Amino acid sequence: MNAHDPVAKPMVGHDRSSEEGLVREFVVQNSAYYVEMFARIRDARNAVWPFNIAAALLGPVWAAARGTMVLFWIAFFLEMLAVVQIGVGAAGNLGGAEMARAERLTKQAEARAEQAKAATAAGADNAEGLKSSAAALEKAASAARQQVETARAKVPLLIGAGLLTLFVAKLITGFLANRMLERRFARWRSQPTLRHGLDYPLATGALVFCLLAYGLSIYRFAIAAPAAWLTVAPSNRDWQVALSSGLDGLMAAISHSGEGVFGVVTGAISLVLDGLAYALTGMPWPVTMAIILVLAWQLAGPRVAIFTAAALAYLAVLGFWEKSLETVALLGTAAVLCLAIGIPLGIWCGRRPRVYTALRPVLDFMQTMPAFVYLIPVIALFGIGKPPGVIATLIFGTPPVVRLTALGLQGVPPAVREAAQAYGATRWFLLTRVDLPLAMPSIMAGINQTILMCLSMVVIASLIGAKGLGEDVLNALQYAAVGQGLLAGFAILLCAMIIDRIVQGRPSR
Repeated sequence: MNAHDPVAKPMVGHDRSSEEGLVREFVVQNSAYYVEMFARIRDARNAVWPFNIAAALLGPVWAAARGTMVLFWIAFFLEMLAVVQIGVGAAGNLGGAEMARAERLTKQAEARAEQAKAATAAGADNAEGLKSSAAALEKAASAARQQVETARAKVPLLIGAGLLTLFVAKLITGFLANRMLERRFARWRSQPTLRHGLDYPLATGALVFCLLAYGLSIYRFAIAAPAAWLTVAPSNRDWQVALSSGLDGLMAAISHSGEGVFGVVTGAISLVLDGLAYALTGMPWPVTMAIILVLAWQLAGPRVAIFTAAALAYLAVLGFWEKSLETVALLGTAAVLCLAIGIPLGIWCGRRPRVYTALRPVLDFMQTMPAFVYLIPVIALFGIGKPPGVIATLIFGTPPVVRLTALGLQGVPPAVREAAQAYGATRWFLLTRVDLPLAMPSIMAGINQTILMCLSMVVIASLIGAKGLGEDVLNALQYAAVGQGLLAGFAILLCAMIIDRIVQGRPSR
């Protein structure tokens, strides 16, 4: 090794090249014990689980000191559960809510009894009713007191469960410690920059964190009336009102300034949707069905054609034909737009890692934001109807095809590309004849996921005026028509399956 190589470290007191020396350098403290334990783990034919007493006693603090953070969280959560059970049982406040209820009912019963006495003395007509009410309140108070006694009888059981959980946590930590530390040692051998030895600052921080977490959790669950600052998160209603008002103004300004652009986009999508829907619904149904079956046969084979015929028969016989074609028009328009935008963007991301890094947060935002949230700005900018539904579906359905296209291109073997370049392939030839064919399985998976994403938006888009089968599902939800909703939902599923099978084509052999 070169003397300036950062991996080459001077050894003090042992041979760096030996296995034992590596273990001693890694663990630093108590090295003889870990040399023996690591040797047992490596040499055993079957899995062995030597018990680490120090790890069992110190728990998450030991795990943090040794850098095994997975073990830290396992030990922390188990011990958290144990100490909360023990703390709640030891505090003796089980049934505190029932006790407060019993006291409240008792006071009400006494007050009602006094009213009944006064009414009886005055000869009032409601005296008997007041007596019955007082008896009912006293009965409810007795039932609440019985619940208190039942809850308090569980105190020994709760403490025992907490002690058992703590014992199990110590056992799990002790048995996992050496194996997890040995795995970390194996990683350290290939990555010497990993932290090794005992990290005292991290262990101190873990100790403080655990003590605070355990103490606050016990206080929260064991005390009958904990402080409000611990049970209620701090909030500022004025800030929320100010921010919402600002966002309202911003959306209004964007809608007003871009009214022309939004109108053009809405009109273009409406033109495509209306034309496709008119072509599908206006054509005689036998012709439309025959075209779909022929396409299924040519592109995907006889099995898919038979499945398509059965699915189309279901849609026609049960009266979903016209609405299914409207749904196909909506779903097809959204899917085509998603693919037209997503595949080129995925190709760009696959060949430009920096672009993909920059776009990844945007894709995460588009894919993780709840679908209903999309409808709010879409309605504000584009109104209601089918075009806003397509736009909301476009936002939700584009990320999968972008991600999987980029992933497929990044997985193309460099040796294949270098060979093509060595024979004088141009960039266009390299993309169309090498990269895309090799990445096609991943791209087709992205297309499949996009179609499914568009399918999931059909019902949601019906909330803002998009017609089709989603409207039937929405009506079934509103009027609790279970059968009708299931039939319409199955029709949506069949439409998506037909499109997906035809687009996927024949399976490659």
